[in-house]
Amino acid sequence: MIELLFLLLPVAAASGWWIGRRDAGPKGPVAPGAHPAFLRGLNFLLDEQPDKAIDVFLAISEVDGETVETHLALGSLYRRRGEADRAIRIHQNLIARNTLSAEQRGYALFELGQDYMRAGLLDRAEMLFEELAEIGLQRERALRGLLDIYQQERDWSRCLEIAERLKPFSEHPMNIEIAQYHCELAEEARRRTEPEAARHHLARAQDADPLCVRATLIAGEMALAQQDQEAALGLFLRVADQGARYLPEVLPGLMQALEDLGRGDLIEVLESLVSRHPSPPVLLALSDALEHARGTDAALAALTDYLAGHVDVAALERLLQLQSQQAEAARDGSDHRAHVVHEVVRYLLARQPAYQCDHCGFSARAVHWQCPSCKRWGTVQPVQPERIPGDEVVHERRLA
Repeated sequence: MIELLFLLLPVAAASGWWIGRRDAGPKGPVAPGAHPAFLRGLNFLLDEQPDKAIDVFLAISEVDGETVETHLALGSLYRRRGEADRAIRIHQNLIARNTLSAEQRGYALFELGQDYMRAGLLDRAEMLFEELAEIGLQRERALRGLLDIYQQERDWSRCLEIAERLKPFSEHPMNIEIAQYHCELAEEARRRTEPEAARHHLARAQDADPLCVRATLIAGEMALAQQDQEAALGLFLRVADQGARYLPEVLPGLMQALEDLGRGDLIEVLESLVSRHPSPPVLLALSDALEHARGTDAALAALTDYLAGHVDVAALERLLQLQSQQAEAARDGSDHRAHVVHEVVRYLLARQPAYQCDHCGFSARAVHWQCPSCKRWGTVQPVQPERIPGDEVVHERRLA
């Protein structure tokens, strides 16, 4: 309710200011908000009756050049509250007036397009946004509205077209989005068994964004499927330079390529990756390989060395699992305690997100190339372990 109050107060203040101007008579200007209807609407707000407050403000806002902004604000408020039908009626009423300036008409048309999107009427919103983009009113916002529609419809070719049209107006380069659209088209080509088309889109993605990890990952998977393990291995290792945080995504393919090639340096490759780019899944793969090749003590030593410098619940859970197994085998009375501690840490690990959006904080258990929350591309990344600060840093923090 507090949030709603803050949204409505500017609208109420604007209405009161206009009423004060309209009702000013020979005795001088009337103070803003002195009109009884305005005060009644404000009382509804304070009594937590926003619907009645909105009705009052609508009744006292006459549609002319001075109150168009009030109606736009009210329509937007209705839409945010999920009342798209009421927002549509307000904005349609505004558009029907022949007294609007071109700028006001552009705002009203754009808001109506937003209403249609909220109501799920994407075809109507698309027509409005396209009209605005063509006549040059609210062009950037209309193009972004079209982009949103085509992303919802997964029409990646149209997304590419709109992204190119947005380039001259966008505050940030569209290279990341363009690369991701080409990756989506490459994935579709792979499903249709059209490798040449897929490679074409992957090359276009790399042209748009040379650091596009997803394009390299798809190319590596295609090379692995075509039994070109050398090329696949090179592509998977390239991810360490392009975007090391995505190493977990290439790890299965990388290990498969090493196995198919009959190489015996899996442990050395994983150790090199962990030393350069600490990552929980890579470390767990290393501990598994060490346990299989050199025994449990070797795996425990690697995990202990790593945890001495990193806060990593996944690595801790693996270490406790190995210790619990050793205690159970020794049957020295410590197996129950080790088991209890391991279960607690495993529970904590299950609650910890594996991926998180760097922009909005959305968390997930699997990678999303487009964040489901903020709709940005390439911002959902594997969660990285924190480094344990040195003693001097801890001492400074205690003093603070």
